[in-house]
Amino acid sequence: MSLQISVITAVLNRAKTLGEALRSVHAQTWNHVEHIVVDGGSTDGSLDVIDEHRRGIAKFSSAPDKGPYHALNAGISQASGDVIGFMHADDMFATQNALEQVARAFEDPGVDAVYGDLVYVRKDDATQVVRYWRAGTYQRTHLTQGWMPPHPTFYARRELYTRFGNFDTRFKIAADYEHMLRLLWRGRIHATYIPEVLVRMRMGGLSNASIFHILSKSREDYAAMRQNGIGGLQTLLLKNVTKLPQFMVRPAPVR
Repeated sequence: MSLQISVITAVLNRAKTLGEALRSVHAQTWNHVEHIVVDGGSTDGSLDVIDEHRRGIAKFSSAPDKGPYHALNAGISQASGDVIGFMHADDMFATQNALEQVARAFEDPGVDAVYGDLVYVRKDDATQVVRYWRAGTYQRTHLTQGWMPPHPTFYARRELYTRFGNFDTRFKIAADYEHMLRLLWRGRIHATYIPEVLVRMRMGGLSNASIFHILSKSREDYAAMRQNGIGGLQTLLLKNVTKLPQFMVRPAPVR
């Protein structure tokens, strides 16, 4: 039986970018995809966009929620796939065979999670690359040096959410980082790297929307580290410093 991948999209008032995100999921060459869309009560036309793409959506719900991680947890509770991943409403897959590459990596029964590279693109022009996040081969010790895989490219077996829990919604910005530390550091799961760009992510997300959000993200990152028994201030510093080379890589514009 072919591996089924559940892709969860949480959205709130993203009518301008949502259509591209949905199309990128539905255009994937891997046929066994369960697309779950959780809307937080959009009022800007996002529901109309969802309706236009309803044929490719397996499960849909719309109701006010308590933030993006609450919405993602709601999607996880509905997921029936073997593997779970996320496609945020501002993002898109870099290629049509991204999920096919993910599925092939999971053919190894010893693989618990898969991740790849990510490029940040301009908010108003998704063909213009601003930052290249080359994740690199997984080594658990790299987590103590501030390393993390790009969460939008991170796919994990559904059973891991049963074993280790969903996103901790006490974290408003860094719940994805905390969850990956829970799996990779505390859980010691086996992750494998796909050396390809899997996702294009628009700049201007919640974590870097303002100085206030950047400081809040750093505080939450530190709390996530302490909660999972890894690192401290040095790890937090390295987590930020090691991002700088990502701005110096200039691959060709995405077409």
